[in-house]
Amino acid sequence: MTVTPAHFKEQLDFLSKNGYTVIPLAAFVAWRLGKGPAPAAHSVVLTFDDGNLSFYQEARPILEKQRLPVTLFIYPSCISNASWAMTWNQLAELAEQPWVSIESHTYWHPNFKQDAKKRSAADYKAFVDMQLRKSKAKLEERFKRPIDLLAWPFGIYDAALLTRARAAGYEAAFSIDGRAASGSDNMMALPRCLVMDEDVGARFGRFLESAILRAKK
Repeated sequence: MTVTPAHFKEQLDFLSKNGYTVIPLAAFVAWRLGKGPAPAAHSVVLTFDDGNLSFYQEARPILEKQRLPVTLFIYPSCISNASWAMTWNQLAELAEQPWVSIESHTYWHPNFKQDAKKRSAADYKAFVDMQLRKSKAKLEERFKRPIDLLAWPFGIYDAALLTRARAAGYEAAFSIDGRAASGSDNMMALPRCLVMDEDVGARFGRFLESAILRAKK
């Protein structure tokens, strides 16, 4: 998923000029867990998946100027390994910033639908647990704090996966179901929206309004 820096800045400007408030993901989760106040109307959360180097090089300078809170969902196997990914040092630098939060995206971003077909029931269950627990443990070891949130790779989830995520110690998990989150969504399948490069100007406004309407159905 690619959004150019110019369009990303335009999207952030649109939010600021049209009554949207960027809040930390942790604030939304705290509300859902009964540990914090309800977010204001038209609150939005910014999340980035995987650990792409482009976040460090392109998105970070834009966000840093405005100190906008952001959550990075990381799968540890790519960090300091893939040419397109950040290094552990770069991620550690980001983790020191008060506006950056790092959470889990499984260990190597599997397609659980495909793995369920290829593996025996017992092997698949063990594989899922490894993906969920190893990522959590690796990130907690690196950053010396609890990792409580999970983003499902490719947005794939089902009832069994939700159960395994709870058992692994996650408080909440996020899909890409393409609508705004509400107070009634399953905590292990909270929706998010994919924002595209062409979502700018009036089109971005319609995109946001549509996401809110779908949440009310």
